[in-house]
Amino acid sequence: MIMTRRDAVAAFALFASVLELDQNVAAQVPAAPRPPVFVHDLPNLSMDGWEVTVSHVDYPPGRVGTEHHHAGFVLAYVLEGSIYTKISGQGERKTYNAGQMFYEQPGATHEESGNASQTVPAKLLAMIFAKKGATLTTPGRGVGG
Repeated sequence: MIMTRRDAVAAFALFASVLELDQNVAAQVPAAPRPPVFVHDLPNLSMDGWEVTVSHVDYPPGRVGTEHHHAGFVLAYVLEGSIYTKISGQGERKTYNAGQMFYEQPGATHEESGNASQTVPAKLLAMIFAKKGATLTTPGRGVGG
């Protein structure tokens, strides 16, 4: 049997439609949902007149931060490396790796912070929720620290 150009084009079109049907069926099968990265209760407060400020914080190898506190509350997501932190009211110092988050409650003191590595840089994304115009970071102890 000899296939003509018209037969070859028709066969290709049929094959392409079968592939498209197979892809549409695969696209309809939902992927398993990823678990949340972080879940934490938030403070009971009105956020009228508040804003969120999101900043990158770089931690060169061996960097150690100073004691400080923030206006409002903070959600921090580790983008690269490992960062250790100790926050008043949250127990002992903890180390967070890339892909993990931590929370600083209003009035807390960030007692310790630093890069957990002496050789690898680290970076986090800090999301500070505070009243508009507030000083976001202040050295020393907070009201709850």
